[in-house]
Amino acid sequence: MTKADIVNEISKNTGIEKITVQKTVEAFMDVVKDSLTKEKNVYLRGFGSFIVKKRAKKTARNISKNTTIIIPEHVIPAFKPAKTFVGKVKSNIK
Repeated sequence: MTKADIVNEISKNTGIEKITVQKTVEAFMDVVKDSLTKEKNVYLRGFGSFIVKKRAKKTARNISKNTTIIIPEHVIPAFKPAKTFVGKVKSNIK
């Protein structure tokens, strides 16, 4: 499902104009991105959490050059679904 599909679905279900829904969806995504950039997690009860995960420094190998490289400590965005959301998805899989 794409962002356009989400906008169409919300517009169809609520009767709100597509342009308004699109602006709202994009504003929501901007708020989530800005919060994660500032290393602040976003919690949506019953849906899940957009969180910032810290990855430790580690040693990796470049197989093609047969060299060792060090990957520094860094942060990445992640999504952790709520238990109710996971349960609903699991119950629909056949």
